[in-house]
Amino acid sequence: MKKIEAIIFDFDGTLAELTIDFDEMKKRLKALGSAFLHPLPEKDVPALEWVDFIADCLSEENPDLGKEFHTRCRFLIISMEVEAARNGKLFPFTCDILNGLRESGIKTGIITRNTASAVRELVPEINRLSGCFLSREDVQNVKPHPEHLFKALEIIGVDPENTLMVGDHPMDIETGKRAGSMTAGVATGRMSVDELKKAEPDFVAANCAELMQILENKGLVRNN
Repeated sequence: MKKIEAIIFDFDGTLAELTIDFDEMKKRLKALGSAFLHPLPEKDVPALEWVDFIADCLSEENPDLGKEFHTRCRFLIISMEVEAARNGKLFPFTCDILNGLRESGIKTGIITRNTASAVRELVPEINRLSGCFLSREDVQNVKPHPEHLFKALEIIGVDPENTLMVGDHPMDIETGKRAGSMTAGVATGRMSVDELKKAEPDFVAANCAELMQILENKGLVRNN
């Protein structure tokens, strides 16, 4: 296994409690979508991709209507993300892990599909916690597209093969694999260890603290 020079973390469900109700978000988005297009075409994808899909459908007939729908959906999503952030908090181990990695010479980054305003609502000092922080507004293509990870690695100056991508969802593992990095799943979101194992990451742990212990035992990181 390659030497780990950097660890890139997902945010919600990985470094912070996952408080966003995605089922309620999809319910509200579909209610809004029904006012624009009926019947709504079925497409089983995450909320951001669903909004883009419906907006594209509307734009085929009326580009202005597609833009209006997209804008209203994004406003709804952001308002729910910010509200959830007000009720969230970092996991107790988060700051110690990030500080410890920095002190041991391992670079870190945080990439998230969340909006930056919601993350900063929860952690105003987010840019000081790691070498880089990239929300969905910072990239053209969010994860699982590898661009999200590639841009973070470009900022901190580390190659993908020497990087570990850590997240609480198979999407994070897919992101790392598509970028050519090592991957790890942590069961602090809505996925169990067994569910994460199906995505075949290099490592699986109950949480980031346990993951760091696994990496330390294998000599891949050291604890200061």
